[in-house]
Amino acid sequence: MAQQHDPARTLGHTVLDEPIQVYRFEQFDVAHGDEARRWRVTLAIPEHPAPAAGFPAVWMLDGNAALMAFDTDLLETLAERPAPPVLVFLGHASELRTDPRRRGDYTFTALDGDDTLPPEQRGGGAEAFLAALERRIRPEVERRVPLAPNQQTLWGHSLGGLFVLYTLYTRPDAFNHYAAASPSLWWHEGALLDAPERVFLAKGVSQPTRVRITLGGAERARDHRHRDLNDPRVQAHLARITSVPADAPPRLAERLAEMANLQASYREFPGLGHGPMLNASLRDALEWGLFTQEVRP
Repeated sequence: MAQQHDPARTLGHTVLDEPIQVYRFEQFDVAHGDEARRWRVTLAIPEHPAPAAGFPAVWMLDGNAALMAFDTDLLETLAERPAPPVLVFLGHASELRTDPRRRGDYTFTALDGDDTLPPEQRGGGAEAFLAALERRIRPEVERRVPLAPNQQTLWGHSLGGLFVLYTLYTRPDAFNHYAAASPSLWWHEGALLDAPERVFLAKGVSQPTRVRITLGGAERARDHRHRDLNDPRVQAHLARITSVPADAPPRLAERLAEMANLQASYREFPGLGHGPMLNASLRDALEWGLFTQEVRP
């Protein structure tokens, strides 16, 4: 069930600290524009001959949190595929499990009138982050390891799920598979479901594309028994969530499924709340995103 979010939780022990034989890890940082703020990219590269067309890749937002969802068994399972995926963890140069600056990077509009938040947390930085991802981060990843251009999956949870859908709507050719887990469709009173969705539905997609939307059953039921309802921040957040219907994610999947060249699916995880959905949806996305015709060596 849902757990109270701990903003101070740190990265701790991960597979980076394990003697992994089937993957090797590399890291690099990308400056945001000032040296005080940097994105950190962690790569897990298969110890496997590169396929002629390049490796499939799974790009994961909230890189530190995603990294904590992996263990040795999962990496070994992925390594057994004929073309194991490159894993790209996209985060911030921070030891926090979820860095608060994600709020700025993953949202496409800024919140008005909230002077209690620093500018980088008020939102509106999605376009800048997407531009950095396309023009600076992806070229550096491709310099280090060959990628299959038709086997690229983008996954994100919560605000990351919102960013996944924003990327689909504005750069549908940037990836082939889009996995939006528990997407924060409530952001700015459901702004993504307004003009951005209408424009996307009218414009369509030019190449075969897949989208996966997942949600926890406790999220859809809006079961908040495990939240501190006396906390003003929790109260304010729950009020924002109600700006869109509880069934907004499955209804969105239904609308997207009507588009040509777009294969949309929805999966609900019975009983799971928002927090546990991160790990559950990531494992689902790994299987779903890679369940296509394998790229042979």
